[in-house]
Amino acid sequence: MRMARMQVYLPDELHALVKERGLHASQLLQEAVRAEVRRLELLDESDRYVEELLAEVGPPTPEEMARAEAIVERLERHPAARRSG
Repeated sequence: MRMARMQVYLPDELHALVKERGLHASQLLQEAVRAEVRRLELLDESDRYVEELLAEVGPPTPEEMARAEAIVERLERHPAARRSG
């Protein structure tokens, strides 16, 4: 497989950590770039879904927004949310 070359700069402390742990910087960077590209694709997909949903059912009412915010607050206070976050 053909691979392009790229020069990457790391802060000294990050470079030291990579060397200290014997990590393969090229492989690590490839995985990080793939993960970031996938994250951005998923964000784009969720934005499209929300746009489609808004077009289909319209924007939420103030009451629906208040209910959703109350649910989020309750979830944020829940012990399981603190453990996983």
